[in-house]
Amino acid sequence: MGALLENLTTGGPVIAVLALISLMSLTVIGAKLVQLWPVTSGKAARLAAIELWQGGDKHEAQRHVEPGKSPADRVLHFAMVSLQNGLKGPVLTSELERRGNEEIQRMNGLIRLLELIAMVSPLLGLLGTVLGMIQSFQELELAQGAANASVLAGGIWQALLTTAAGLVVAIPAAIAAGLFSARIDSAAGMIESAVGQLMLADHGR
Repeated sequence: MGALLENLTTGGPVIAVLALISLMSLTVIGAKLVQLWPVTSGKAARLAAIELWQGGDKHEAQRHVEPGKSPADRVLHFAMVSLQNGLKGPVLTSELERRGNEEIQRMNGLIRLLELIAMVSPLLGLLGTVLGMIQSFQELELAQGAANASVLAGGIWQALLTTAAGLVVAIPAAIAAGLFSARIDSAAGMIESAVGQLMLADHGR
């Protein structure tokens, strides 16, 4: 970090922006990790609840999923309560779809921001490199070819540093966005599976 702060003349502003973006990215990754960690949990409890429901023990079935922390648990519990209260047919299906979409939308929050960071950070790094290279060659021109080669090389590596910084910011954001999206897709599948199994069990009764 100290080396980055020393290079304000050849891409320092770009590196400062990348440092802020990196802090934002790490904050978002931490928040999404906490949010999405439990979204695929509770599968065994849901299966047990559906078996209880099929066996006629509706209150015990609800008790199994009520404390669950995953979106599938919440939607399944609502479905059980609704069925017990006599709500069925297209109205219940529509409401379950709405609640499922809300859960998915909530899980997808800030994922687009990570994808944007992954896309923009390398471009910012490249911009910093181009600006730094322009400055280095301007200094070479002003020196009329008599510039010290080590000074010129130092300016070039400082300029290239911004590209490396952009990639360092982009790669974790891209990996996190991909992994989080896969986890969200898995959670969405669990919602659909749990509701479908419950409807089939209720119909069987």
